[in-house]
Amino acid sequence: MDNLTLLLIERMGILLTLGFMLTRIPLFRQLLDRELHVGTSVAFSMMFGLFGVAGTYAGVVVHEDGYVPSFWIFPLSGDEIVANSTLVGVVIGGLLGGPMVGMGAGIIAGLHLYDLGGFAALPMGLSVPLTGFLAGYVARFFSQERVISPSKALFIGMFAPVIQMSLLLIMSGPPDLVRTMVNVIGIPMVLTNSISIAIFTTMIRVALQEEERSAALEAERSFTIAQRILPQLKMGLNPQTAQAAALVLQREAKAIAVAVTDRERLLAHVGAGTDHHAPGEPIQSDLDRRAMASGCIEKGHGRELLGCRQKNCQLHAAILIPIKEGGSVAGLIKLYFRRPQQIGKVQEALAKGLGNLISNQLTISLAEQMKGLMKDAELRMLQAQIHPHFLFNTLNSIVTLIRIDPKLARHMTIQLGVFMRFNLKLTSSAQVTVGQELEHLHAYLEIIRIRFSEQFAVQTLVDPGVEDVLMPPGTLQPLIENCIHHGLRDMGAGGEIRLCVQRQPTAVHFTIEDNGRGFPEELLPLLGKIPMERKEGNGIGVHNVNQRLISLQGPDAQLHFANRPEGGALITFTIPIKQEVSA
Repeated sequence: MDNLTLLLIERMGILLTLGFMLTRIPLFRQLLDRELHVGTSVAFSMMFGLFGVAGTYAGVVVHEDGYVPSFWIFPLSGDEIVANSTLVGVVIGGLLGGPMVGMGAGIIAGLHLYDLGGFAALPMGLSVPLTGFLAGYVARFFSQERVISPSKALFIGMFAPVIQMSLLLIMSGPPDLVRTMVNVIGIPMVLTNSISIAIFTTMIRVALQEEERSAALEAERSFTIAQRILPQLKMGLNPQTAQAAALVLQREAKAIAVAVTDRERLLAHVGAGTDHHAPGEPIQSDLDRRAMASGCIEKGHGRELLGCRQKNCQLHAAILIPIKEGGSVAGLIKLYFRRPQQIGKVQEALAKGLGNLISNQLTISLAEQMKGLMKDAELRMLQAQIHPHFLFNTLNSIVTLIRIDPKLARHMTIQLGVFMRFNLKLTSSAQVTVGQELEHLHAYLEIIRIRFSEQFAVQTLVDPGVEDVLMPPGTLQPLIENCIHHGLRDMGAGGEIRLCVQRQPTAVHFTIEDNGRGFPEELLPLLGKIPMERKEGNGIGVHNVNQRLISLQGPDAQLHFANRPEGGALITFTIPIKQEVSA
């Protein structure tokens, strides 16, 4: 038995060499990635079934008087049996491909084993597909593992020959011969099959680690290249940015030459062929046009296909990578090589990763730019909604004063001009200083005092050191206007408005209060959140101010509304101190 075990271990080495070669087949890699359907299941069943047949031929013919060490196995006589490694391929097929693949491979290997004959032909032939099916079923309990661990495979591999020996004892005869053969081949088969299955799974895991390590290296390389050329490409495709990107690409991608184009012409070319591939020349090759139209990576070889008519050109192969921005192709990156054979899987993986990274980042950058433009447009729209309201009211007052006091109407018109010029200056920027905002408010109050005379008074208290803090323009004027037109509307005289600007360690706190009628209680939860156009609703202006504060300064800067216990309205908000500039 010891000699038989050693002989089976030697044959196992040949079998595992075949297994190592199997792990290098692309179809086998698909099985590891679980890309299974009817066609691939049949292909995998045949592959592992043939591996099982090879395991049979790696076995040893055993009879009552000893064993035959010859490598090739001929049809067996009535007292012979094969101590085999058939179950290795079948069990591996079941563990990787599931019950159907395991049983399919077992049927192929089992039929071959049955066809060899011998007194145990039937139980041996039946045990192989049964073992493959059971191995696939057991593998479902370890479905969270991409490949079952060697220790678990070793444990499962020990039971496979035991099932075979059990069927042999049940179904074969004569009993004395069967018991003798099981005693001779049982332990050697358990040892060699279980060890072979464990080693095979270890080889698969190593192959996967190599693949993952290679993919990780290429991904890291793609990230590095993309990180270095994105700053140039984000500034737009032009000869200067294309030249900088091409220099980085040639160094990192190990290409003989690199070219960058837009949709119409060559922007930059570095490396071999610079003497006749001049920037500015129009795109002529059909391969370039095909890559532009499809938006997919294209490969090509031959000077004519690449659009080069120079006979001595060293550029004989290329990978074309479309640069996408916002879903449309903006240009191409072309990696050139001396020979088509230099474009392997690594280069293709690099090109694919590079194309996806650059395109995604450019699309994100474009989306951020569009978001910024839309936000700015929205703020301009909100700003525009506030000033016509004040302008129309002031013009109506001027029309009235022209009839009753032309001198005062002239003075008010001059003040309106001053206010509007100052207003146009402020609205050209997304943010202004607190000092500028207070000047804007004072210009507004100068006009209001003419319109409302002795109806109210405005008191302003400002802490020192807040003048240079940034805030959205046109914030205070609509809030003071709200106090005048809504809070103090029913007061003939004695109205008071108080503005306090207080500096805190990290923010500036604004408080606006009046002694008017206050806010309707039912509207307090809604103020600033939705525009209201009813008489007592405090208008669109307050809503627009709140939205601009939130958009530019964040949710912590939103307006807070309340009623004073002694009567009147209270509005507060806080501007974080992010940056200070000179006025």
